[in-house]
Amino acid sequence: MQNPNFSSGPCSKRPSWSIDALKNTPVGRSHRSALGKERIVKAINDTRKILNIPADYLVGIMPASDTGAFECAMWSLLGPKPVTVLVWESFSDGWATDVAKQLKLNPKIIKADYGKLPDLKSVDWTNDVVFVANGTTSGVKVPDYNWIPANREGLSLCDATSAAFAMDIDWSKIDVLTFSWQKCLGGEAAHGMMILSPRAVARLESYDPPWPMPKIFRLKKSGKINKAIFDGDVINTPSMICVEDYLDALDWAGKIGLSGLIKKSEANLQAVADWVGKTDWIAFLADDPKVRSNTSVCLSVIHPKIKAMDADAKGKFLKSITSDLSKKNIAHDINSYKDAPAGYRFWCGPTIEEADLKVALAELEKVFNEKIQGI
Repeated sequence: MQNPNFSSGPCSKRPSWSIDALKNTPVGRSHRSALGKERIVKAINDTRKILNIPADYLVGIMPASDTGAFECAMWSLLGPKPVTVLVWESFSDGWATDVAKQLKLNPKIIKADYGKLPDLKSVDWTNDVVFVANGTTSGVKVPDYNWIPANREGLSLCDATSAAFAMDIDWSKIDVLTFSWQKCLGGEAAHGMMILSPRAVARLESYDPPWPMPKIFRLKKSGKINKAIFDGDVINTPSMICVEDYLDALDWAGKIGLSGLIKKSEANLQAVADWVGKTDWIAFLADDPKVRSNTSVCLSVIHPKIKAMDADAKGKFLKSITSDLSKKNIAHDINSYKDAPAGYRFWCGPTIEEADLKVALAELEKVFNEKIQGI
């Protein structure tokens, strides 16, 4: 049966997933019980193994999804150095807003339009630098990590929620990295992961932020990092059902391997690229193939009749097509993000099968051609 789920979050479950994957969940058991903690520790250890995270980096489960994990990192670490925030889509723009208006750190903001990247070579690494590995709402990713110096003075804080498990990560260039379960592995929402380098731990232990710290952000105990958080003693109660589902996703991912997961996602992007190459009314939002995301693939409609429409009419027309595809159970949730340019967005992470994607693209083309003739 064709899978019609192309949402960019929560993303599609792994192929052949069923609710039976959760039948052995220790429901009604404390996460602090021997069994509960064993499952949490396994989730941490399997994450470390599959992502090839260095042994001296800490890996922990955080509340409130990737947002909670990344906010915790910013509120805990930023302040002692100037801050640069790289912005090229809505979520990175949100981090810039928080650094400027909530933490009031007067950051340097280097901004690019949707579909573009800022000049990465212009970044001053005497600063702490906040960036996303992949712009979920713009379809733009960092092409590599060569722009981050090994001898940097500042910390690199990377939101990799739509990159982890689908793109290479150079851990030597990363001090903090966060992601959520519901993206590339199709897990359930509300839980995030935080990965800290020794440099980030040193910052934590040498710096006390001047602002009040909510309990769910407190990573220190008696002036030192609370290692228990990264050994399975989570800050607040996790859902054991969600933990079990993440373990199921990790088991599937482990059998494929990181390189296999990346190849699956890249093959999906290539399927879209092949279709775009022979379809004259569609284009990638990201012109440069080197920075084109292989997970959150964003497309622009360039048909002359559509380009001639005002924004409201264009949005209404494109959404009518996505509505039709959803009603037909062909493709759900492929509208572009609400703050992004009107168009289409297909999640192409490793839980998506190339054959399902091709079916959805063919039907999109059919419905578009039918509707455009009526204008």
